[in-house]
Amino acid sequence: MYLPKLTKAVLVLLFLFLLIGGVVLAKEFLIPVAFGMLLAMLLLKKVTWLETKGCPRWLSALIGVLMVVLLVAGVIFLLGWQITDLDEEISQFNRKFAEIQRNMRQFVRHSLGISYREADDMVKGAAQKEKAPEIAAGIIAFVGGIFTNCILIVVYAFLFMFSRKHLKKFVLKLVPENNKSNVDLIMKDSVDVSYGYIAGLTKMIVCLWIMYAIGFTIVGIKHAVMFALICGTLEIVPFVGNLTGTALTIIMAIIQDGGMGMVIGIVSVYAVVQFIQTYILEPMIVGTEVNINPLFTIIAIVLGEILWGIPGMILAIPVLGITKILCDNIEELKPYGFLLGQENGKKKQTGLLDKLKKRF
Repeated sequence: MYLPKLTKAVLVLLFLFLLIGGVVLAKEFLIPVAFGMLLAMLLLKKVTWLETKGCPRWLSALIGVLMVVLLVAGVIFLLGWQITDLDEEISQFNRKFAEIQRNMRQFVRHSLGISYREADDMVKGAAQKEKAPEIAAGIIAFVGGIFTNCILIVVYAFLFMFSRKHLKKFVLKLVPENNKSNVDLIMKDSVDVSYGYIAGLTKMIVCLWIMYAIGFTIVGIKHAVMFALICGTLEIVPFVGNLTGTALTIIMAIIQDGGMGMVIGIVSVYAVVQFIQTYILEPMIVGTEVNINPLFTIIAIVLGEILWGIPGMILAIPVLGITKILCDNIEELKPYGFLLGQENGKKKQTGLLDKLKKRF
């Protein structure tokens, strides 16, 4: 009696292990594909609108990806423009770092009773110079890998948009006739959820740029625009990104000899911005497009980091939203869709904040 159920459970577990193993082993290939698909979902409505105006499909897709490329290039240009003015801060950082090294040598020498040379080797590392070429080669390979993946993402996004009808027909051919309408609904809802989440996140990042720039300028941090761009852009990495950006800003304040007052000011700006983001921007702009239980949101982000690192954390929420749509539209998986969702579901738009959210 229990043998068929046990066999089914074993097969499900085996499938999950194989799936996770395949996802990990093929991550170098799958990460650009996943980001390209996500970018295509973000641009699909604009591309479709261009096609209704008589623009050819290939040109509409090309315009869509070029818009994203120009936006990213603009942000990189602003960051580069600000970084070129950091010569004084970099030299100051080097002086402070050398001072920290001297203090560490003295502490180690006095604490352990060893010679100055031995303390210097413990702090700096005896083979640091020998490893310099390896470190440089690693940095070059890392930057080259990021550049290659960015090109692949753009190419994949273009091809997904250009071939979307062909891909849709292929998916529909895989399912029985009586399930075609349901599959079509799943694909449409998946695109809508991904578009709603990413478009809302993009608007929120722009708002964060403005708020951080104003706050850091008031505090008196140098290069406030650069750190505002960093803090806002890192929001794409849930939970960790904004903390990392704020930590970098605090380090810069310490290097600039801003004192404890500037550090407290930066922390206060972070607290105010997080309050506005959590209670105003996210409900109003991002809303409940990805209606996921917070517990499973955190679980998905942690699992994404374990499997794919930072790219996995970025992709975790939209992938989980698409998974919930699949579960909600497949009869056998509806209990899991209920488990992933929030208990109260979407609320009716009645208040002032809900009206503003609808306007956005």
